[in-house]
Amino acid sequence: MSEVTATGETLTAAKLMRRGRRPRFDVKHQPGFGFMAVLCVLMLYGPIVLLVTYSFNQNPSITIWTSFSFDWYVKAYHNDQIRDAAFLSLRIAFFASLVSTCVATMAAIATTRVRPYRGLTLAYTIINQPLMVPEIVTGIATLVFFALIKQMTGIYGLGYLITAHIVFCIPFAYMPIRARLEDMDLTYETAAADLYATPWQTFRRITFPMMIPGILGGAMLAFVISLDDVVITVLVSGPGEETFPLYMIGAIRRGVTPELNAVATAFLCLSALLVTVFFLVTRKKKG
Repeated sequence: MSEVTATGETLTAAKLMRRGRRPRFDVKHQPGFGFMAVLCVLMLYGPIVLLVTYSFNQNPSITIWTSFSFDWYVKAYHNDQIRDAAFLSLRIAFFASLVSTCVATMAAIATTRVRPYRGLTLAYTIINQPLMVPEIVTGIATLVFFALIKQMTGIYGLGYLITAHIVFCIPFAYMPIRARLEDMDLTYETAAADLYATPWQTFRRITFPMMIPGILGGAMLAFVISLDDVVITVLVSGPGEETFPLYMIGAIRRGVTPELNAVATAFLCLSALLVTVFFLVTRKKKG
């Protein structure tokens, strides 16, 4: 059957060549594509499936399955260190996503609802700088900057870590909001201006309601990025500011347990939920 199919494809390609047209390139028909696709899926999702599966294992060993149980989820919930680290990460992610989304919304309006000018590309570059520069470089630069401020003012606290997360999350919130604005039809805004609406009235009644899917998507994306950040948090966090990723790194050094699998599974479900909602609210719609 496969030989007949291959022969048919060869004949079709030959006919197209005789007619002066080249056969359309299709990567799915390239040799080894199916094998590589399956291998990539297994390598990407196989470890995640094992992690989730063994989080329900009653045996303390992470490699020997005995029976199904929710005991490790209960123990993780009653672990004060895990709860404190998780709640701290959630608070930081909430404030970082809230502020970064507000800043990103203003930046998106300022870069899409204006006439093109010479420095517009530079503005895009500055806003997206955290995406282009390696995170370790951004983290070290932020650490040095905050160290100077602490030395001059003597002020310490959680605000430095939240500020670092806000700055890093701005471009992630900016991208879906800008994409939403660029996809919106300007006819409604033009019609509102023709009807003598002020710029504020046009924004409040026309632009902002149509921007809501992009704003929600940007906020959720910034929330997930802040929740999972490790590099900047390691460099900027101070004493007593152990977020959930930092707790996980420290716990893994002492040995992986089903309790860690349970906590990781819970955060995996939260991230998957947020990404799913992000996909649903940012689906391409005609503005």
